[in-house]
Amino acid sequence: MTTPGAAGVPSPADDALPEALELSRGAADASLGLKLLGGLAVRVLCPQFPPRQRSGQDIDFACVSKERKKVAEHLAKVGCEPDRRFNNLNGDRQMYFNAPSGRPIDVMVNQLNMCHVLDFRAGFARQPFTIDAVDVLLSKLQIVELNEKDAHDIVHLLAGLPVGSGDQAAIDTDRFGKLLGADWGWWRTVTGSLEKLPALVAERPGLVPQGAPYDPLAQARELLGVAESAPKSMKWKLRANVGDRVRWYELPEEVAH
Repeated sequence: MTTPGAAGVPSPADDALPEALELSRGAADASLGLKLLGGLAVRVLCPQFPPRQRSGQDIDFACVSKERKKVAEHLAKVGCEPDRRFNNLNGDRQMYFNAPSGRPIDVMVNQLNMCHVLDFRAGFARQPFTIDAVDVLLSKLQIVELNEKDAHDIVHLLAGLPVGSGDQAAIDTDRFGKLLGADWGWWRTVTGSLEKLPALVAERPGLVPQGAPYDPLAQARELLGVAESAPKSMKWKLRANVGDRVRWYELPEEVAH
């Protein structure tokens, strides 16, 4: 296992990204999809910004169920040690390995279950080494109680990528609007997270990276407009009538390995 540098600052050897990208590229060379989630995905999508690193960071990957067994075989072949008991019990939705470095690896299958359920299959092929940019953003915006690292990742995505449709590198507003228009709970959490950004940035101006090509707060306002104007399903309207009187999100729990 790698060790942190002085004063708890991660050393270059402790950076999880090179190993994560090597594993993702190796899977792609084997015609398999093993895509990054979370903060490492943000770093891949926004390489121009200073990275958010921490010592002992694990690696979060995504795959689709039709490739799950081949992905597991590939990871074992390249030296990742599987947690066989956990994978036998939970492998239809999540798998766990230790990388050759000893770093923990979680592989989510088809969807990410946190405060809401994010099914990432629709745009899975859009990016080579991460899930779709809009899904990386949604995986952060769906957290009801944002912490500083989540706010950091949201701001970096909105500062580094355009908001729009059609462009492979853009945050896909079509996908964003369809998801929020179909599910009031998603709409309620995501719009609430976007509305928190101005105060968070005012409190911590350093969240916005220098030289950013886009204004993250302007892009947040654009996404709020998309959420407002998106056609709403009957299910959305019925749930909206209940509103905040009933909790609309789950409280995610750590899964023991």
